[in-house]
Order: sequence, then structure tokens, then C-alpha cells
Amino acid sequence: MRRDHFELEAHNIDWVETGDSPAEPQVVIDFNGPRETLTDRLTDAQGNLLEASETDVAFRLQDPLDDPDAAGVVSVTDRVTGDFLLELNEEAEDVLRFVRAAREYGKTTDDGGRYRVVIRIDGETVATYSKSTFLVYDANGSLLRSKSLIPSGVEL
Repeated sequence: MRRDHFELEAHNIDWVETGDSPAEPQVVIDFNGPRETLTDRLTDAQGNLLEASETDVAFRLQDPLDDPDAAGVVSVTDRVTGDFLLELNEEAEDVLRFVRAAREYGKTTDDGGRYRVVIRIDGETVATYSKSTFLVYDANGSLLRSKSLIPSGVEL
């Protein structure tokens, strides 16, 4: 699967800067490659769709964080095996805005979910995950705790 088979759109993040009513941030990842390839990755050995608790979302910088054009890779992985389910390139500024909105939204609700990930294949939703963790790593693979979304009480 190639990274250019994916498109990412973030929704409900502007309210943090505009002062509008809080809304759950959502990231929509649309895949336009071979359907079976992504479907196989999103299911377990029994053919069941992976649950939100079985996945992790992260961003790995490829450039220094202070670079105004910094970019990196957004990934969704299988929490048990560590296998990459999908990866796509994104600008660091956009991802960090999303994480900030998710952090702020989490302060307004006790439902456990701070953002939603919707995965689509050619516009058709195949998976929706409510998540409360989004880990951000620098180009050397070190966790950037202050940039990450980590629920209180979670030890890494």
C-alpha cells in the first residue's frame, strides 16, 4: 500500500481558535487503492474488524519540529502486533493543530473519546474509532509528551 493512496481531512478543529462551541475533532482517512489490501489489514485473523482498543494512532516527524515546513507520517497500527495498518504523509503543523483540538475537546467531556478516526475506502466508511491517545514522536523516534495526546493516569 502506498502512502499516496490515502487522503486525510481534519474536521472540527477550528473552534479552538475561533471560540465557537466545542465539537469532537474528527479525522477522515480515505483510501483509493485496492479495497482488499486495506480491508485485510483492518481485520483480525477471524475476519472481524479491529476494535478501537486494538489500534493506535501516532505521528512521526521526519524533520525537526522547529522547521516551519516540518512534515511527518501519520500511522494507524495494530496494538497487539505492532503492524502498520496504514501510513500517510502530513504536515506537522496540521497534525499538531488536530492534537491540540483533541486535547481541548477532552477537557469538555467525560465520554472517554477525545477524537474520532473514520477510515473510508473510495468514500465508503469501513471503520470508525473513538480514540483518546495520539502519540507524537520526533525524527529520532523519541516521544514528544508535550505534543502528544495522553489521557491522565496513563503510563507509557
